[in-house]
Amino acid sequence: MAAFTDGVLAVAITIMVLDLKIPAGADFHALEAEAPILLAYVLSYVNVGIFWNNHHHMLHASERVDGRVLWANLFLLFWITLIPFLLRWIDDSHIAALPTAAYGVILAMSSIGYLLLEWTLIACNGPDSELAAAVGKDRKAMVSLALYAAAIPLAFVRPWIAIALYVIVALVWLIPDRRIESRLKA
Repeated sequence: MAAFTDGVLAVAITIMVLDLKIPAGADFHALEAEAPILLAYVLSYVNVGIFWNNHHHMLHASERVDGRVLWANLFLLFWITLIPFLLRWIDDSHIAALPTAAYGVILAMSSIGYLLLEWTLIACNGPDSELAAAVGKDRKAMVSLALYAAAIPLAFVRPWIAIALYVIVALVWLIPDRRIESRLKA
């Protein structure tokens, strides 16, 4: 499951970078014109990396997987693999409200997928498992999901407000989350 997930996420990142447009000129003005989509790519790359990193840690804290875990993993991967599509739509629409909101839907559904995977892994490995002890109620994931949910309608007010919330969630997750690592070392 880990190798399959690694492969799928590598393909998603590859598709994102291949969709980037080459600047129309060879000066900073041409590069500046592409700055919004480059920044959206960076945010998307970081988001995929965050999901991958946490997925990796969850699997290391789990001894078993079952069919429910595999389906939860596929659900998570489905939503993450839509990120390149949304990135292209955001670029083509020049950061319009609907694509920006849809990006939030994809991030929220990816978060739900992550939580489903976490819960199915805990169910498979037991309430006394290392993973269950490490994540507890996982307030960080629930707050992130709430911020994504708030960003979706805010994208219709001002897309940049939603984007700011997406960046805040990413920054929160960039702070190393040592819950699982510290539990495995104990």
